[in-house]
Amino acid sequence: MKRTVLAIVIAAVALAAGIFVKFSEPQLTETETPPVADAASVDADTGPINVSFKLADLDGVERAFSAWDGQHRILNFWATWCAPCRREIPLLKAFQDQHAEDGFQVIGIAVEIPEPVIAYAKSAEFNYPILVGEQDAMAVAESSGISFVGLPFTMIVARDGNLISAHMGEIHQEYLDDVADVLSRLDRGEIDNEAASKALSPF
Repeated sequence: MKRTVLAIVIAAVALAAGIFVKFSEPQLTETETPPVADAASVDADTGPINVSFKLADLDGVERAFSAWDGQHRILNFWATWCAPCRREIPLLKAFQDQHAEDGFQVIGIAVEIPEPVIAYAKSAEFNYPILVGEQDAMAVAESSGISFVGLPFTMIVARDGNLISAHMGEIHQEYLDDVADVLSRLDRGEIDNEAASKALSPF
């Protein structure tokens, strides 16, 4: 119930402010104002959300999310036509380089058809896996429990496969620093999943 109310409130604020890029909306220009970031935490009353899915990679090979079990995963939903999404990519690449040995894995999920993603990937030189889907990718994002999802959108999943937090809007370095710090504290046993979720949520 709390999570449902939270989703409704977030959706209402987002609609009023016009801060998110809906999946169906056209391309943003480079000069448009970036979305305001918000986040949603996991509601302990309804229990943890365990993330599980399969999507195709850039070679058309189906990849199961379980292939990255045992790692903290940053699922970044994006599209080639989304300017804020493209601005995030260098930050995510740097994060992957810096934290891979600590058990962090960035996974990009492109919410569009494969052809433009494959073409864009040649110049982007991703150092993390890219999965592609349309409705299936949207379903993964909505599995976060948030009914109003726009791009960019990021899900933080702990080593045990449970969702820690979902972040709507463009991410910045400060947020990634917080993610690394909170999940490292989780690894050290200083906090549990619920505390980690609250630490990454503004609510």
